[in-house]
Amino acid sequence: MSVREVIKIDEELCDGCGDCVTACAEGAIAIIDGKARLVSDTYCDGLGACLGHCPQGAITIIEREAAVFDEAAVEQHLAEQRRQQALPKAGPQLSVISPLARAGGGCPGSRAQIMEPASPATPSAGVDPASQLRHWPVQLHLVPPTAVFFQDAEVLLAADCVAFAVGGFHQRFLSGRSLAIACPKLDSNQDVYLEKLVAMIDEAGIRSLRVMVMEVPCCGGLVRLVEEALRRARRAVTVDCLVVGTQGQILGEYAING
Repeated sequence: MSVREVIKIDEELCDGCGDCVTACAEGAIAIIDGKARLVSDTYCDGLGACLGHCPQGAITIIEREAAVFDEAAVEQHLAEQRRQQALPKAGPQLSVISPLARAGGGCPGSRAQIMEPASPATPSAGVDPASQLRHWPVQLHLVPPTAVFFQDAEVLLAADCVAFAVGGFHQRFLSGRSLAIACPKLDSNQDVYLEKLVAMIDEAGIRSLRVMVMEVPCCGGLVRLVEEALRRARRAVTVDCLVVGTQGQILGEYAING
C-alpha cells in the first residue's frame, strides 16, 4: 500500500448512466446496484480519463492510501472480461462490452453492445434488407471513442439526416463500418465531439473515416470538426466526405485534410 492518486465516486451524484464504465480502458469501474463503483484500486491508474465522461460530475481524483496500480492485473482482468463476452449465448448474437448488464444498473440507452449483422443480401419483394448496424450506441455523445468496435475500424460519421435521405443506406454505406452520428446544428457541447474524434484516431487507431453530410449549409460544421480533429491528432488517417442531396443522391465526394 502507498499514498497515491485514485478516483473517488460520489454515490449521491451518480445516476448510474455508465458512461464512466466504457470510458475506463482498465475496466476499473462497474455499475453495482445502480451506482458506479471502483472495482479495485489495483485497476485504477489515477489518471482520471473517466472524469470528463461523467455528466453529473460525480468523479474526482483524490490522494489516499491505495494498492499499487498493477498493469499485469489489469491485463488479466480485461482478458477475463473478454472471455466472458465470448461465451456462447442463447438467442440473438448480442455481446455486452461493458459491465453494465452484468452489474444490474445503468442507462440501457447508452449501454455499449456489439451486434453481428447479417450478410448483406440483394433485397427481394416483400423482404426487408437486413440491418448492417454493428454496435450500439451510435450517437456521438454516447459512444465510447475507444470501444472495441472502434479499434482498428473503418468508421462512418454521418449527419443525423443522412440515413433518412439515402435509400439503401445500410447496404450501400454502413456495411462493414462502425458508426457515429451527430447533428452539427442542434447538438450541444460539441467540444466533446472534437475530443472523441481525436481519441478515435489516436487511441482507438481507426483505419479510415468516412464523413457523410447533407448539402445544407449547417452540415459544414461536422466537416469543420473533423478537420480540427485531424489537426490535433497525432496519427494520420484517411478521411473522405460524401455530400448527400435532400432527395438522397450523392452530389460529390472529396478528401478531407487537417
